[in-house]
Amino acid sequence: MKPSATIDVVLTRPATPYSRNIFGHFIEHFHRQVYGGLYDPGSRLSNGDGFREDVIDAMRELAPPVVRWPGGCFVSSYHWLDGVGPTRTPHYDKAWRVTDPNTFGTREFVRWCGAIGADPYICLNAGTGTAEEMSDWVEYCNLPGGASRWSNLRAEHGNVAPFAVPFWSIGNENYGSWEIGAKQAPEWAALVRETAKMIRRVDESAHLITAARADLDWTLPLLAAAGPYLDAVAVHGYWDGLAEQDHPSDYLTAVGQSLKPQQDIVRTESIIEAAGFAGKISIAFDEWNLRGWHHPSGTSSEAIAARDRNDDNSTYTMADALFTASFLNTCLRKADVVSMANIAPSINTRGPLFVHADGVVRRTTFHVFALYAKLLGERVLHSVGSGAQLAGAEVPVVDQLATIDAAGTKISLALINRDPADAVDCDVQIAGRPITGRLPATVLTGPSPDSSNEIGSTPVAPVETKIQFTDGRTSLPPHSLTICHLDLPLAYNAGTIDRVPDRTGPWTLTDGGWNSFPESQRR
Repeated sequence: MKPSATIDVVLTRPATPYSRNIFGHFIEHFHRQVYGGLYDPGSRLSNGDGFREDVIDAMRELAPPVVRWPGGCFVSSYHWLDGVGPTRTPHYDKAWRVTDPNTFGTREFVRWCGAIGADPYICLNAGTGTAEEMSDWVEYCNLPGGASRWSNLRAEHGNVAPFAVPFWSIGNENYGSWEIGAKQAPEWAALVRETAKMIRRVDESAHLITAARADLDWTLPLLAAAGPYLDAVAVHGYWDGLAEQDHPSDYLTAVGQSLKPQQDIVRTESIIEAAGFAGKISIAFDEWNLRGWHHPSGTSSEAIAARDRNDDNSTYTMADALFTASFLNTCLRKADVVSMANIAPSINTRGPLFVHADGVVRRTTFHVFALYAKLLGERVLHSVGSGAQLAGAEVPVVDQLATIDAAGTKISLALINRDPADAVDCDVQIAGRPITGRLPATVLTGPSPDSSNEIGSTPVAPVETKIQFTDGRTSLPPHSLTICHLDLPLAYNAGTIDRVPDRTGPWTLTDGGWNSFPESQRR
């Protein structure tokens, strides 16, 4: 007997606009993410800036809203002045224990963001850096030429117009013993307050984020000290820890992690509320991935070479794709508090895009980002799911998201079937009415739950199709993501009860709720 699920899309609540920055990206100076990834001046596939053109084209498919850089742990011993101007100073990266040539610096990052159509988001060195050094970087990027020493230096470097970097983060994981320049909570709160104060005096419009965590002892004193200066707090999550050992979790264990991001969001939200900043400070999940990066301890050539294991494409299966879709569903359902999320990383390592000497591979997760960026509506509808639990994992078999377009005339449903082997009968109701008919849909799945995309073999790819709903019921393929679309008004006579108290349909959705269609539009 197949498992079943029921999805109710509720129309009595206003839809919630969400930030497209939830589909954000992240690049760090780690292994082959930058050098040999997006930036490879010696490649026949690179343009005059040294950027891989095939990478640019692939990233554009994702419509990336924002990219965070340069780290990550890398940033906590990075000094931005070494990476600007015509002469670059190589430095030994104490986080990842390799020498960085600094040929990819601020100018290159901003130009690459422009090439892919994304806003730049710079993370500042709050490990070995000072409040002054951090705010100087903002001066260099955002003040007009002639306004300061650092903006004049940018102009001398050939960039008269400001870079206009909108997003800035003070620090990265500075609570962690692993981080260069780790801090205690009181020390951190004071540093963030003074740094944010200086940055605000440079650029009042800067969107300021800082390193936090879903932990009361760290984040509450941080907000008490620096909250008035901040727009968001950053939390990170990797749920399959692989730093020292490289034995990725199997399918069931991996998808069984799908509820944990929600727990982190709820805990962080409660801390923000306790600090008195509800509705004023949001959450930026600015590093996240199912699988943590593999970087065993040590400086030996073997330890460094072991990082190549991150680029084993067979690791990234339908488990990764469905966890990614579940994560995005979670953030979108919590769009009232989550303002940004950045997959870590975007390129190579555990990223959606694998880059090799002769081209790129779109991993399973790549397609999830492409589908969500292109197929969802601009506002999230409240939806409720119920049904069977996945055997072997403490998560529901089906996860759902419902969105509505800006015009209020098309609902898009993202439906995840986590079952590795069985199709799922799923009943969907809109305002209490079951869907009926053949709906346009895009389905992402593979021959098996362990399917992955490799060089020369890409069995996991989206397929455009139509799916049948009969009295609300459809069948979702095993280990799959289905995004389907339903046009409004619903196909029933005007005056039929929608099961919405004191309302008759059909209805169109506006920012203030559901309004009746004009008689001429009813069918």
